[in-house]
Amino acid sequence: MINIEVCANGLASALEAQEGGAKRVEFCASLPEGGTTPSYASVLLAKKMLSIEVFPIIRPRAGDFLYSDLEFELMKEDIKAFRALGCEGVVIGILTAEGKVDKPRCALLVELARPMQVAFHRAFDMTENMEEALEDIISLGVIRILTSGGKASALEGAAVIEKLIAQAAGRIVIMPGAGISEKNISALIRTTGAREFHASARRQIPSSMAFRNENLSMGADDDEYSYSLTDAQLVKNLLELANSAE
Repeated sequence: MINIEVCANGLASALEAQEGGAKRVEFCASLPEGGTTPSYASVLLAKKMLSIEVFPIIRPRAGDFLYSDLEFELMKEDIKAFRALGCEGVVIGILTAEGKVDKPRCALLVELARPMQVAFHRAFDMTENMEEALEDIISLGVIRILTSGGKASALEGAAVIEKLIAQAAGRIVIMPGAGISEKNISALIRTTGAREFHASARRQIPSSMAFRNENLSMGADDDEYSYSLTDAQLVKNLLELANSAE
């Protein structure tokens, strides 16, 4: 059985993911920035309304994965809050300036998260040696790594992902993510042998605003008058294709 984790950019997307048959959601805010820590209220409601696993990302800002002492304190407090809400796990990733896994800090977060599980996000793809980073992450007791094989998309990094899965040898789940779609998931299963995939399965929702001020932007890269939302049918389609490809 192939499982899908959905990168949910809010509560509405998380509900769509559940309806579509996702195993869990990686719960995020600010997906255009790669995902940042979601609000306490959104995770609170997610735990009340969802029956699937909820793994909030612990990422205090966009950009690199080298964090200040203040940012590290924020990460610890978010983990405490989400642990109190009964989340099944959290998703972390901290690197050193040299591009290695920051084992001391990550170990503190893993310990603080207990009894929650801990996954490692695509900070892994920014390490200078992924084979070494894989062993470091395994030693921390992390259960899963999200990766595109160090490339812009999982399809481009498929050969690397295949090697990482072989190196992991069942000690940790290697989960391909970045650009997973109906067009490529079957090929990725055949190429990599992965059993879990990470996808946002989103579509654009047009705004219902009648009046539109086209003279300014509030920060959107493209269109102020639309937003993205996970689509339950897209999640279903991914699962059907994935499990028919075996």
